[in-house]
Amino acid sequence: MSTDIRELDAPDPSTLRRTLKDLFAGAIGGVAQVLLGQPFDIVKVRLQTSSTYTGALDAATSIYRNEGAAAFYKGTLTPLIGIGACVSVQFGGFHYARRAFEARNQEKAGGGDGKLSYAQYYAAGAFAGIANTLLSSPIEHIRIRLQTQPHGAGRLYSGPIDCVQKLSAHQGVLAGVYRGTAVTFLREAQAYGVWFTSFEYLMNSDAARNNVERKDISTWKVAAYGGLAGEMLWISSYPFDVVKSKMQSDGFGSAMKYKSMRDCFGKTWRAEGARGFWKGVGPTLLRAMPVSAGTFATVEVTMRLIS
Repeated sequence: MSTDIRELDAPDPSTLRRTLKDLFAGAIGGVAQVLLGQPFDIVKVRLQTSSTYTGALDAATSIYRNEGAAAFYKGTLTPLIGIGACVSVQFGGFHYARRAFEARNQEKAGGGDGKLSYAQYYAAGAFAGIANTLLSSPIEHIRIRLQTQPHGAGRLYSGPIDCVQKLSAHQGVLAGVYRGTAVTFLREAQAYGVWFTSFEYLMNSDAARNNVERKDISTWKVAAYGGLAGEMLWISSYPFDVVKSKMQSDGFGSAMKYKSMRDCFGKTWRAEGARGFWKGVGPTLLRAMPVSAGTFATVEVTMRLIS
């Protein structure tokens, strides 16, 4: 869908409406993402932050046996609220940047549809990821703390609010709640640059191959392309995610293992080699297909309903 250059030269209610629709559709997609992906996510985090398990199946079996089925949704309240906001920002940020690139391309070409290059799609996705980091870093930190805390009497946090309070009490908001934000910036920029670029490439290729408008591509294809984009997201950014999880499950004070992102990378390499940066990638890729498919399909359906 192209955007008239005049729409960005002056305030336009239709531009605001489009942005609000993008944000709303992203929020709905975020809820679907959490409900589909949370059981896979807790297995991933346990594998990344512990050497207790031999693999994904062992981790899942152990969690079920020792903590019950409800444990697979441990820490869900925070992401259910927060990830909805995050995905809202991702889609809102991406489409905002996309329209800005379209306008610039139209201006340079003296008209036309302002079609983006794939480098510009990547930049728009990276912008969305960076904008999202201010929300995703503390939300994921809290989720990881809740997911990795001991079960039963050894619990450290009674819930998300208690977790925030205790993290802030240890090292303040920036060093406590926002621990791991530097590597989160890198992960989010790379992940969402690749995510949106992959999806746009697949959608554009289908539209060109079948000579149809993008809006006429069937929902099952949107889901399939979204699922493939999800695989590319994690393959391209997983080592950053491992380091982020290690830092955000680390202790405080004398119990702290990693002083910085660089220190965490170095210690992981020395202790585990390259394989250390890919622990838990199996359940992550298994999770990525349905979660990303559900996100893009939900957003697409929502956009068609409210357009």
